[in-house]
Amino acid sequence: MAFADLLEQVGATGRFQVVHTTLLCIPVLMMASHNLLQNFAAAVPPHFCSAHANLSASAQLSAADALRITVPLDAKGAPEKCRRYEAPQWHLLAGNGSAGPGDWEDADGAALQEQAALQDCHDGWTYEERERTSSIISEWSLVCNLRSLKPMGQTVYMGGVLVGAGIFGGLADRFGRRLLLIMANLLMAVAGTCAAFSTSFSLFCLFRFMCGMALSGIVLNTFSLIVEWIPTRVRTVVGTGTGYCYTMGQLILALLAYFIRDWRWLTLAVSLPFYVSFLYSWWFLESSRWLALNKKPEEAVRNLKAVARYNGRKAEGEKIDVERLQVSMKKEMSGCKSSYTTLDLFRTPTMRRMTLCLSAVWFSTSFAYYGLSMDLQKFGVDIYLIQVIFGTVDIPAKVVITITMSYCGRRLSQCGGLILAGVTIMSNLLVPYDKQVVRTCLAVLGKGCLAASFNCCYLYSGELFPTVLRQSGLGWVSMLARLGAMTAPMVLLLGEYVTWLPGFIYGLVPVLSGVAAFFLPETLNIPLPDTIEDVEER
Repeated sequence: MAFADLLEQVGATGRFQVVHTTLLCIPVLMMASHNLLQNFAAAVPPHFCSAHANLSASAQLSAADALRITVPLDAKGAPEKCRRYEAPQWHLLAGNGSAGPGDWEDADGAALQEQAALQDCHDGWTYEERERTSSIISEWSLVCNLRSLKPMGQTVYMGGVLVGAGIFGGLADRFGRRLLLIMANLLMAVAGTCAAFSTSFSLFCLFRFMCGMALSGIVLNTFSLIVEWIPTRVRTVVGTGTGYCYTMGQLILALLAYFIRDWRWLTLAVSLPFYVSFLYSWWFLESSRWLALNKKPEEAVRNLKAVARYNGRKAEGEKIDVERLQVSMKKEMSGCKSSYTTLDLFRTPTMRRMTLCLSAVWFSTSFAYYGLSMDLQKFGVDIYLIQVIFGTVDIPAKVVITITMSYCGRRLSQCGGLILAGVTIMSNLLVPYDKQVVRTCLAVLGKGCLAASFNCCYLYSGELFPTVLRQSGLGWVSMLARLGAMTAPMVLLLGEYVTWLPGFIYGLVPVLSGVAAFFLPETLNIPLPDTIEDVEER
């Protein structure tokens, strides 16, 4: 397109692009921390019913004895999590006052235990904080009858990401990328800080919802500002580099969570960096491509000249004026309406097919990705270790997807990543549950494929949607992705009734969307489209 020539004139891969892209990518490092924060902030510690209130008068009882006469055993010989005896079973101490929980399995004790009446945990729960000093689970007792509130907390957060995608996506196409990015950084910093000091679960969910909204604004506007200031030939490499920032963020989260065991301080630690990004985001230049197409040619020229000066091409930049910009982009500017809405994504045949296929791709990728990533405790491995493994696998996965995108094209890479991820996840259903290492390896492989798919769909979608609708398009598909992420934790609840059903659903959905991706056009080495007409002609 004509803008590409102007960009080459002022320096398409100069110092400005390097500094600009680097600063935009820094907040991406902390995005994974917010997306996956629940793995640590909502870690479920071992717990059982607290002793009866009137038992505190018996100060001579050890903790083991108090547990023995208060809580029955489950089928696995461990203390029940959600029930206790209606009254203390003093006879269980007869003849062995020093007995501990591991000595409960004699025949008489088991018989007496079956006869005793049970009740809910009327005096609360006792938590064994082994890995974390505190979590939202222990702070607000989100266990037993309230255990469904744990996935609800993540669903509320993803609901914020969904709403934010709709709001920030549409507003950015109308008011610009830079302003919305500044606002999103401030919202993330403030909402994250408030979440860290929440006094109730309801307030925590409210502020996490706002964090989700802010995350959408940061992601969408960061990506658009990057791709609209770089040339076609480096889009794949830069897009992959941005994806690696998210990968590094997963490792940073594991490191922070290892040293910061309190959920409040951890939430604060992953939110404070956004104050810094808010301060320096005022330096960013608005996209001249967007300014030109929104009837602001003077500002577009001023920004192009600023880029030229920063890249050491001041003389070349001075040759650009409003008249030359209008002549160069005459076709694109004449084809633009005064405003666009999300409905324009569906008005024409090619845009409609493309939007529907991308919607399926984003929904399924996010659905399966968060289905695997948001319940690390189920793997029976140290959550810090599994977080590192899940983050590390993204590195080779994104190397592979970068190579395939560069040589095989975006469409084949997108299809292959999704189908392979789905097949891998469903293969886990055939592995016996006691083969924990094999199951974990397959899950890690599937997660790597989904991470590669995410890396591809961000770049692919940015290349498919035209400039006049790029933010609206990315906002729409991001909304579908967050709908998938909201649905994923709820599907896990189906495992309480049919153990294999969540894994089957997590695997089937990516396979189906991988087929849908075959109907997308290829964009390898093709310039960015600026108008809907460019998309239809392509």
